[in-house]
Amino acid sequence: MRRYRVVHRTEYRYAAPVSTSYGRAHLHPRDIGAEQHTIDAELTVDPQPAELREHLDFYGNASTYFVVSTAHTELDVVSTCHVDVDRAVPASELLDAVSWRSVAAALPPSSSIREFTLPSPMIAPARTVADYAASVFVDDAPFGATLTALLTRIHDDMHYKSGVTTIGTTLTEVLRKREGVCQDFAHLAVGMLRSVGLAARYVSGYLETSPPPGQPKLQGADASHAWVSVWLPEHGWVDIDPTNNAFVDERYIVLGWGRDYSDVPPLKGVIFTDAKRSTMQVSVDVERVAQ
Repeated sequence: MRRYRVVHRTEYRYAAPVSTSYGRAHLHPRDIGAEQHTIDAELTVDPQPAELREHLDFYGNASTYFVVSTAHTELDVVSTCHVDVDRAVPASELLDAVSWRSVAAALPPSSSIREFTLPSPMIAPARTVADYAASVFVDDAPFGATLTALLTRIHDDMHYKSGVTTIGTTLTEVLRKREGVCQDFAHLAVGMLRSVGLAARYVSGYLETSPPPGQPKLQGADASHAWVSVWLPEHGWVDIDPTNNAFVDERYIVLGWGRDYSDVPPLKGVIFTDAKRSTMQVSVDVERVAQ
């Protein structure tokens, strides 16, 4: 088991006063049975919000709503939490005991799992995605080996590069550019899995990173991350990370999950202002601490 302290700081700066800010945050880790337990979590907003409410959304993710009604040119949102993670990669014998075709065929005809086989706002069916998936999902290959092939294909074909895609970039564009960030690669993997009838969901969270040998860890060097969960009957969800060509283990901290990014953005909102310019700076620190 590992215990982490996570600090996620978002700083907004506006060229003119903002009269009102409405925000929605998914920044508190969720509890997942024995795999993950949140010890404490706090969200602070500066200026002081006139309203701040917490609840669980449709998918059971912790969600915080806030309203800042004091005029401001700066807005800081800071999430601080401690969380225990005890997650192991499923054994290859378990994953390869069935084929990917049998997994798709075994999905219950009417259940909440079926929702994750359907199109979603940011992951629409596309011939380009189906064709790309066809080279991975072959014959009656074992489920685990097929997931490994999917991870390797995306990792080898795609180049991680920030600034080349936006929230509105389609999967067809990602395949054409062969560049993007973890959100794009997670969406692509989900689209591929759904194209062959498998249930797949988008996961938002953090990944513990390590500095080069002999170098101190830089503050603010971590970032939000995204990966994928695939449903395996008689077992549950299996998490994979196409960005890093890896099965998810105890280095990963789950914030929430949904159909795609639109269900669990770390922070979104609406502001009322005449400002023509604004900036946003995000820093994340994921630090392992003593239990």
